[in-house]
Amino acid sequence: MQYDRRKFMSFLGKAGVGIIFLPQFLSSCGIVNASNSKRTEVSKETLERLKKVTLKNLSPSNEDDLILTDNLEYSVLLKWGDRISGVDTFGFNNDFTCFIPLENNNLKDGLLWVNHEYVNPLFVSQFDFSKYETPLDYRTIEQVDKEMYNVGGTIVRVREEKGKWRIVQDDPYNRRITGKTPIKFNWDFPIAGKYAAIGTHSNCSGGITPWNTFLTCEENYQDQYGETEYDENNTARRVPSSYGWERFYDYPPEHYGWVVEIDPKDGTAQKHVALGRFSHECCTLIELEDERIVAYSGDDKSNEHLYKFVSSEPRSLKEGTLYVADIINGKWIALDWEKQVALKERFKDQTEVLIRAREAAKILGATELNRPEDIEIDPVTGNVFVSLTNNFGKGDYHGSILKIEEFNEMHDSLTFKGSTYIVGGEENGFSCPDNLAFDHSGNLWITSDMSGSAMNKEEKPYMAFKNNSLFVIPRYGKDAGKVIRVASAPRDAEFTGPWFSSDGETLFLSVQHPGEQTIDIQNPTSKWPFDMDGIPKPSVVAIKGDLLLKMNLLNKIEMSV
Repeated sequence: MQYDRRKFMSFLGKAGVGIIFLPQFLSSCGIVNASNSKRTEVSKETLERLKKVTLKNLSPSNEDDLILTDNLEYSVLLKWGDRISGVDTFGFNNDFTCFIPLENNNLKDGLLWVNHEYVNPLFVSQFDFSKYETPLDYRTIEQVDKEMYNVGGTIVRVREEKGKWRIVQDDPYNRRITGKTPIKFNWDFPIAGKYAAIGTHSNCSGGITPWNTFLTCEENYQDQYGETEYDENNTARRVPSSYGWERFYDYPPEHYGWVVEIDPKDGTAQKHVALGRFSHECCTLIELEDERIVAYSGDDKSNEHLYKFVSSEPRSLKEGTLYVADIINGKWIALDWEKQVALKERFKDQTEVLIRAREAAKILGATELNRPEDIEIDPVTGNVFVSLTNNFGKGDYHGSILKIEEFNEMHDSLTFKGSTYIVGGEENGFSCPDNLAFDHSGNLWITSDMSGSAMNKEEKPYMAFKNNSLFVIPRYGKDAGKVIRVASAPRDAEFTGPWFSSDGETLFLSVQHPGEQTIDIQNPTSKWPFDMDGIPKPSVVAIKGDLLLKMNLLNKIEMSV
């Protein structure tokens, strides 16, 4: 495979935008980028120390704590409610994270984006759904406003000083994007009668663009404003939401379920209609040699599909074609109203096809999958890896990771080979894969997503795994190919949004919904991160240590000689 600079850098995806060392077979190809030009200097003493570091497999734990394997440590960088400016605070249930250095010559000072997926009203708005037989009848607009503020995302400047990452308090870049932020549609035609939406929510995973903007993905959008469903006669009906926001703000469901692009420098945002509307877990971009864009995204729901968008113009997320995967036959099917007769029979135009992408995909015979979540691209082979978390309806409790090998290693190809890379279960030591990340050496990191209601229950299939965890599959050495647990999450929580800093020395990681199963706020099921008030708080942590250095640095050095 021929590696040019542009193609290789796009392969990195959420592993980060920086390379601290390249194996000889890559560095000889002239891969140079200004933001990556500063390499980590490693002394002989450090190299000798790292060679003695071993990768220890943690045992499953049900403790209410963030537990790390040997030679790793963490610090809490941000937690729910922390002040980031004179007017804004950090939102709830943080998910995807990504980091962009502000200056090319300083990889330890930059902007961190963090998604806020959803809220637990018991904590955020002090509304207890369990107290009412018809809880939506008792909601207030003040409670809904609090919830709308705590979703969306956060931009915050962070800097490493004396080995510890801290936020730069009151920095001009610090800002919130919330459920009330006006966001325009990147489309020439109105969506449900409007050219802009109010707010973003359900922000799960995301991505980053080659032009250094953030992508945040709207996943379970139906929970806030409901959904529009169509019967066999194409008659629409409005399905109410579980949160009941539409009772106070009658925003169309069609305004949500998109990929949203955020400019980190000024907070301006746009929703990309051409990428389709469904429960986007993530959006992983590849920039081709001619600067066209390929964007992969999964629909995180049982029996839904895998998509990719291929642009027809350089660096465009508007002009191009959205495809859906036929895994069985190895084909990408175009969701193109002009060319697909079956779509013309159901939908009035291409805009409606994109709004109702799920229906269009099923009409054209796309392969149903077991909750396709995060998507990452192997920086060495270029293969596409897709987390399939689980599907109870089909008896798949532990999930798997799907591998897509595009024809002739071209990401704009319309044919591919699909296969199972690894399956979850007790034999392989993990269950319910969710977020993925490749580090700078090409090791694959995996977070798990067992639901809080199912974990640590004797009658459920997850007892052996205990709390959700972070795993790594090493690429090199004696542990190559093994699934190794390196971190265990606090009670009820899951790890999300793993992102490696540009020098590979830090792993940013979200700890989402600790204490989610709490029914009495005075007696939470978790108290992590152990604040004085005893309330569990979703947080972002920065993980450092010799093991991370070895995984990101030493393996590359060893493989290059």
